Amino acid sequence: MQNYINQILNGDSLEILKRLPDNSVDAVITDPPYSSGGQTHADRAKDPVEKYQQANNKVVNRPSFPGDNRDARSWLHWCTLWISECYRIVKPGGYFLMFSDWRQLPAASDAIQFGNFTWRGTIAWDKTEGSRAPHKGYFRHQCEYIIWGTKGACPKAIHAGPFPGCFRFSVKQSDKHHLTGKPTPLMEKLVEVVPPGSLILDPFAGSGTTLVAAKNTGRDYVGIEKEKGYWSIAVDRLTA
Repeated sequence: MQNYINQILNGDSLEILKRLPDNSVDAVITDPPYSSGGQTHADRAKDPVEKYQQANNKVVNRPSFPGDNRDARSWLHWCTLWISECYRIVKPGGYFLMFSDWRQLPAASDAIQFGNFTWRGTIAWDKTEGSRAPHKGYFRHQCEYIIWGTKGACPKAIHAGPFPGCFRFSVKQSDKHHLTGKPTPLMEKLVEVVPPGSLILDPFAGSGTTLVAAKNTGRDYVGIEKEKGYWSIAVDRLTA
């Protein structure tokens, strides 16, 4: 495992996860492709740039990414495969945190259990009133969610906690390096679930925000990212 610590690997997560040893990381904190972004098959089949980049967003040219066009059944099956690998890799008592939107929330809560983790709850990320709504008749799509669980019993923390069940952070374009990027301050709060010096795995590292948060707060990391463009962005951020 030593060769992987504080590295971001470029490749397919399912293949690379198989190389990582059993019981070797303290937490998995990740934001996988949702395969969501629409009510219909045609909507979901669109390129992620079309689905997730707002028309009035002046910051364009973010790379697209693969794996976001699965239907509900294949997405659940795929999640079960990689989550099962994560279960093997996480230490007993370790944490698993996975982002989801409202459409995939039921399937995500199934996936964590199919992957053998004990589902402990759902954390809300409030994106604030700046989040969009299709028109004035809608409630804003203001929250995304983090499904969390543990490998076996949930240990009592002595370094921090109890941890909030809701986080409120807006998305700032200056801090958004990925089409579906999460705020760095949010990720810095989530990595606090394990003590400084712990090892955090992100199998879908994207632009590296989880890894940057780990580095900023004195934690070690291992990242995996399939899309070469985002892997390069993450490397630049981590070495800046």
